[in-house]
Amino acid sequence: MAQTAKKRSVGSVIWDYLTTVDHKKIAILYLIAGGFFFVVGGIEAMLIRIQLAVPNNDFLSAGLFNEVITMHGTTMIFLAAMPLLFAFMNATVPLQIGARDVAFPFLNALGVWLFIFGGIFLNLSWFLGGAPDAGWTSYASLSINSPGHGIDFYVLGLQVSGAGTLISGINFVTTIINMRAPGMTYMRMPLMTWTTLVASILIVFAFPPLTIGLFLMLFDRMFGSGFFIVEAGGNTIIWEHLFWIFGHPEVYILILPAFGIFSEIFTTFSRKRLFGYSAMVFATVLIGFFGFMVWAHHMFTVGLGPTANAIFAVATMAIAVPTGIKIFNWIATIWGGSIEFTTPMLYAVAFIPSFVMGGVTGVMQAAAPADYQYHDSYFIVAHFHYVIVGGVVFALLAGLHYYWPLMFATKLSEKLGKVTFVLFFIGFHLTFLIQHFLGLWGMPRRVFTYLDGQGYETANLISTIGAMFMAVAVIFLVINIVITVAKNEKVGMDPWGDGRTLEWSLPLPVPYYNFAQTPLVRGLDAYWVEKKDGNGKMIPAEPLDDFHMPNNSFIPFVMSFGLFVAAFGALYFAAGKDWAIDAVSNLPEKPWAVYVLIIGLVITAGSMIVRSWKDDLGYYVKKEEVQKDLEELERGAK
Repeated sequence: MAQTAKKRSVGSVIWDYLTTVDHKKIAILYLIAGGFFFVVGGIEAMLIRIQLAVPNNDFLSAGLFNEVITMHGTTMIFLAAMPLLFAFMNATVPLQIGARDVAFPFLNALGVWLFIFGGIFLNLSWFLGGAPDAGWTSYASLSINSPGHGIDFYVLGLQVSGAGTLISGINFVTTIINMRAPGMTYMRMPLMTWTTLVASILIVFAFPPLTIGLFLMLFDRMFGSGFFIVEAGGNTIIWEHLFWIFGHPEVYILILPAFGIFSEIFTTFSRKRLFGYSAMVFATVLIGFFGFMVWAHHMFTVGLGPTANAIFAVATMAIAVPTGIKIFNWIATIWGGSIEFTTPMLYAVAFIPSFVMGGVTGVMQAAAPADYQYHDSYFIVAHFHYVIVGGVVFALLAGLHYYWPLMFATKLSEKLGKVTFVLFFIGFHLTFLIQHFLGLWGMPRRVFTYLDGQGYETANLISTIGAMFMAVAVIFLVINIVITVAKNEKVGMDPWGDGRTLEWSLPLPVPYYNFAQTPLVRGLDAYWVEKKDGNGKMIPAEPLDDFHMPNNSFIPFVMSFGLFVAAFGALYFAAGKDWAIDAVSNLPEKPWAVYVLIIGLVITAGSMIVRSWKDDLGYYVKKEEVQKDLEELERGAK
């Protein structure tokens, strides 16, 4: 604390963030980068809605529309929703379990830089010949035949970014299993920690199929192999299986941490323990388990046969049960509580009906015969957005307000926050509710325009007006953030007044070492237990002593940069035009590409070797420094 209070130059702050391995600063990096990509994805969404506002519109050409719709989906799922959830997971989970950092701080830094470089690489496609245009699922039958380098940007960008996500998933599983404070049994862990654990396990098992699929597509486009090329003996349906074995657990990778955020918010602002905690934990694990048994419901119309369709239909219906348990338990938590309608609580309450609507339309599609009618219509678009926006984005906006004091020791304006909420809530339902009817009326998804007189005009205009409401809401959110940062009015410990879990027991800003002494956990909602017993602070589980912390490192940045460079070599090494089966014959056109590929891989391999040989033993924080910080804190409290 004494150190963090010192004024520093801009250069030293930037260098600090480039080299940091502190989970709290990495959370801020995820928040900034994810927030940037969220705005980019939102701009792409507005371009889509402007194009579809009126019939026969030529605002975007057909080809450009395909690029925009592909990049919107890819950006929002991979570069906005996931990193923003990682921001809150990094900011809270180590604190919630009483740890001083994650299990592998170096890998945590590597994960964030891989994501950032992968995201930058993917978005550079706009300036280097065209973005990917085969949809965010990039089905092989479309992507193999896609001219230009757009699909190569997609494959390579997601490989780099996805490697970072996989590393982070492994890190969180290890952290939560091994680094809990004394007394923090599994059934005393906060729901945010539980959902992070299950989502991280899903990442560990779900991302390898995507990685394999991307590699196979890369080989098809770079070397003319025939994994997905039918004429060469390949099978495009294999890509769909590989993608959806990842893609459906991905929905739960996104929604489970969102459930965790809402669980924390409901308990804090209802001033009640979470109703049915054990059932909520069991439901979370069950959702994770069932998440791997439903992927082929995305493929009911492919022709897998009645037996496969029936099995996946039943599994899809079954997964609604644990989600229903959660909904009832949240309602029971609020019921009879001393409710305070803060901005996070407004998002949390609005989430329940919004997400239930998304869940109900999902169960409708679980019936394979009905799905034949809904499939690839705007009904699917509406369902998907009710789940992702009504669930995940509401959680991100709620979490931003709720955890902002923990991350920055300031508080976002409640007045502006509520304006943002009202605009976003109205805009969301205005945009997507009507799309259910568009789908039922027969409007296919991914079409860049439609004819006058088909009956789609009014509904599409209403949907576009709703999107404008959401865009204005995000502008208000940005204004709120700018004003809060400019004012920089610091808040004290436990800023919401009703914090129940360990992260709210810490002084703000949180010291770089988190806990001066590892806390002793004496029950569920550990901080609330101490408040109830009149302690007001956590009881330490150890005497005050020196403790070990890791050194900062520039190597994760360099390793990630090396893969970024290598990706450009692989990109121009690929044919990128005509047909992928002709790839090998096109290689001589860019003879320098192979050297760029080698240089990038050498940078990464070299930094790995340096990391292996370097004796980086970290350093010890002396108890005298911690004692000084504790004395300062006590003086401030008086």
